[in-house]
Amino acid sequence: MARISGVDIPNEKRISTSLTYIYGIGPHRARKICEKASISPETKTRDLSEDDTRRIIGIIDKDYQVEGTLRTEISMNIQRLMDIGSYRGLRHRRKLPCRGQNTKNNARTRKGPKTRPGAKKK
Repeated sequence: MARISGVDIPNEKRISTSLTYIYGIGPHRARKICEKASISPETKTRDLSEDDTRRIIGIIDKDYQVEGTLRTEISMNIQRLMDIGSYRGLRHRRKLPCRGQNTKNNARTRKGPKTRPGAKKK
């Protein structure tokens, strides 16, 4: 199992699919990385040589923010919105959808399960 950016990527899958296991790399970006490293996206991860793996790691480290640094940057951006008191920051603080979705009937994923009045009384 190859280890790239602190993530064990699966051996049995194609390299373009395996790279998507890294936070911050989707299918399009994975194909671009394979193209830059001059590796076929159809190649299985187990068939990569050490040199191929090093090239992929070098490209990811040089060109992209992934895993911990990306998570940190996203959380800092959300914290900044909350600190300046913007509308999006208030929605994040209240754990409500912040991209304009309807909340009267939906948004159960963000709001959590419904609380029934009088349900906790015992």
